[in-house]
Amino acid sequence: MQHQHLVTTMRAITACLVISFISAGSALADSVRWTFEATSKAPLSNPHDIKLSPDGSRLFVSDVGNNRVVILDPHSLSYMASFGAHEQNGTHDVDFDARGRLYVADTHNHRTAVYELDGNKAKLIGELSEKIRAPEGVLAHPNGRVYVTGAGSGNIVAYLSGRVVAEQDGLSAPHDVEVAPNGNIWVADSGNNRMLLMSPDLKILRELSGAPYNFSGQRYLDVAPNGTLIIADKHTHSVKLITANGALVATMGNGRAGRGPDRFRTPEGVELVGDTLWIADSGNDRIVRYKLTFD
Repeated sequence: MQHQHLVTTMRAITACLVISFISAGSALADSVRWTFEATSKAPLSNPHDIKLSPDGSRLFVSDVGNNRVVILDPHSLSYMASFGAHEQNGTHDVDFDARGRLYVADTHNHRTAVYELDGNKAKLIGELSEKIRAPEGVLAHPNGRVYVTGAGSGNIVAYLSGRVVAEQDGLSAPHDVEVAPNGNIWVADSGNNRMLLMSPDLKILRELSGAPYNFSGQRYLDVAPNGTLIIADKHTHSVKLITANGALVATMGNGRAGRGPDRFRTPEGVELVGDTLWIADSGNDRIVRYKLTFD
């Protein structure tokens, strides 16, 4: 009853916060507001990264604690289906390629599993495992390469047609990898509390670290069409928005673990489509949805 009352209360509250931008030259706007809209009720265990299907009809969730991918309705966040529990072990990330195939970071099996989808049904059709240990991030890039981060091997590898064509090592527990609007890629070098911008050939071009970002175990991210980064910063219990020019413009979450509008507990995953932001509030075993408004 307490949980039901809390959900009802959360729905009744308009969690609308306004944060002034640090950078007057921001490419976004003068302020950003976020409004809490919904929370999932599906039985999830430590959900990590999330991805909207190419047609926008389903939200795919890496359900780590249950070793599976869960499919939610992106609007109601209600449970639709799941798959992989009999063949995955530590499911951390998901991404779609241009052909609609799903790539799953199957961490404890030390591989990226490749699935062919038929509606909500999935068939395992291949895997990528060369030069990678404990993969936690995967990106199916528009250039045809698949980039995988090895949290256990401290590297990121690029595959083309199943073969390794590039590698960057010297990382510490790297997690997510996402494409920037110009085709470069952002990598969450989590163990080093920094973000790295790399070329498609995995040359390091830029680093974001230290103040004002103060990352503490940042995990998964998304990149808006204008280049803004949305990053789940696990140990600060927050989600940080950083413009393409490196300005930290807003922080969702008050820095203390909790449950409720603008409160998270060790968030791990994010997905931004249009003005809708989904967040994997991992420590609270839920997915939450917010609407972003830029003024």
